[in-house]
Amino acid sequence: MVSTFWKYCTFKQGLETVFRGYHIIAMRYLWEIGEEGAGSGKVWLHVNEVLQEKGETKSRSSIIFFLNDMVDMDILDFREKTGKGGYHRIYYPKFDEAGFKEHLAKTIISKLMTEFQDETDEALRKILSTM
Repeated sequence: MVSTFWKYCTFKQGLETVFRGYHIIAMRYLWEIGEEGAGSGKVWLHVNEVLQEKGETKSRSSIIFFLNDMVDMDILDFREKTGKGGYHRIYYPKFDEAGFKEHLAKTIISKLMTEFQDETDEALRKILSTM
């Protein structure tokens, strides 16, 4: 699926170039637990536990929207689990953190090649010649 969610901020560093702070907390939690995965409630509790140290909180709906966006962007997957109240999504990452970063680089470079092929070719040549 083609992503329309990411906005790449060139003035930020690391994962903050594509994620908000609480997104990073959620993703690092999911990368840490891997295939085990977690429901939105567990992710929400973890994010708020970390944010509480800064005097911040995030709503559960913000976490759910983010997790579902990551599923739509093929970054996370989920399995359904039955429980109290019906079916629940258990989210797990399709990539580890390094794999995600590689996926991000491929996605951005591919889009640049599609939209600005000649200029991207030239920019990559210049970058690679200085390494």
